[in-house]
Amino acid sequence: MKHPATRFFAAALCALPFAVHAAPGAVKRAAVAAVDKHAADLTDLSDRIWGYAETALKEHKSSKALADYAEQQGFTVTRGVSGMPTAFIARFGSGKPVIGIMGEYDALPGVSQKAIAEQSPLVEGAAGHGCGHNLFGAASLGAALAIKEQIAAGKLKGTIVFYGTPAEEAVGGKTYMARDGVFNEVDAMFAWHPGDESMADTTTSQAMVDLMVEFKGQSAHAASDPWNGRSALDAALAFMNGVEMMREHMRPSSRVHYVVVDGGDVPNVIPAHAKVWILARDQKRTEVEGLYQRIQKIAEGAALMTGTQSTVRLQGGDWEVLLNDTGAKLLDANLRWIGTPTYTPEEDAFAKQIQAATHVPAVGMERGIRALDDQQEEGGSTDVGDVSWVVPTLNLTVVTSPKDAPWHAWPVVATGGMSIGHKGMVVASKTLAATMVDLYENPKALRAVRAEFEKRRGDVAFKAYLPDGPSPPPN
Repeated sequence: MKHPATRFFAAALCALPFAVHAAPGAVKRAAVAAVDKHAADLTDLSDRIWGYAETALKEHKSSKALADYAEQQGFTVTRGVSGMPTAFIARFGSGKPVIGIMGEYDALPGVSQKAIAEQSPLVEGAAGHGCGHNLFGAASLGAALAIKEQIAAGKLKGTIVFYGTPAEEAVGGKTYMARDGVFNEVDAMFAWHPGDESMADTTTSQAMVDLMVEFKGQSAHAASDPWNGRSALDAALAFMNGVEMMREHMRPSSRVHYVVVDGGDVPNVIPAHAKVWILARDQKRTEVEGLYQRIQKIAEGAALMTGTQSTVRLQGGDWEVLLNDTGAKLLDANLRWIGTPTYTPEEDAFAKQIQAATHVPAVGMERGIRALDDQQEEGGSTDVGDVSWVVPTLNLTVVTSPKDAPWHAWPVVATGGMSIGHKGMVVASKTLAATMVDLYENPKALRAVRAEFEKRRGDVAFKAYLPDGPSPPPN
């Protein structure tokens, strides 16, 4: 372990509104030891999911591997949650508190990669775990299993629930589960994510709304009678120009990006149909709401200009993560007690080779822990944000990939399938399990986490950015 336990534990917890023993107790040590005991199984699970590399809502083998293992370890498993065949819940224990932890396992299309330090697809054009979700699901289940064993031994009282959440990279499985009230029973929720450095997260994500803007016009021969046509493509172009005019008048924190997914069929026919897929983001959902309304008005205006009809269809979206500093301090203290991974010279050389190949400084693996007050806001949206407005959610990041190497890309796939990723996964699992023990053993700590959640949320009622009806089928 990199850091002396007692010194960092005491320093990190001094500002918390409840008493926590500086030295980790017997139950916490037993939970951490349980992760070590199951580390080989967790690594095998992670590697199997890495090999399956299944994309959103197609994670049949991946979710089955996790659910079957949970069942074998004594959890009661419910499959097909919220109408999604690859979503499941594994629970153990009874009564309060109910502590939840989420796991992801979907891959990204087109980033297949061998577990080597140079770009080389495992299967040309296939998917790969370019966001490390093979590690995410296995580590979270490992933490849940460590707590389950303490409950079974009579050392902790309450319920532990593992949530298998699919399709984070697409429709956002957690959003459907949150909409359906799946998380309502939970007193506190845990999540983590692979990264290129380690920290208890104190920065939010970006809220996001996902829209398909469609235009319907009238076709005509583009050469002989174009005056009889009403071009849906013209409407799409006017719409995109309108969005560009909006950019100057958005806050610096706002982001809007789009692609044309349909611009007609052939150039000698006036297009009667066109579609623009557009995402709007900001670190505050209230700003996203404003962008959403403006986009609708721009679409209406583009239709008026071109004599066409417009439809703005909501496809999905995420709320920003509602932070919980009380929980972050607990995670930070446990992360510093556990310590970040140690690496062999060969692993550092592996990381440096990746960094050189991706044109970033070849400094090897990051070993430090970023301070709670020294974290930069970054882009990106996650359906963890939706959950965080339903139940207090504690987020952790642990290093699994070389510093500054590109994400959603082959370097993350490479390290996620070998020892660098495995080591980060085990650290994450231990840190999550240790922090869950804090909430089981110390009711004041759990009350403080919930009190901050209630204060930050205020009277806001969660309403998912989702169309009516069930989750969509996989593409």
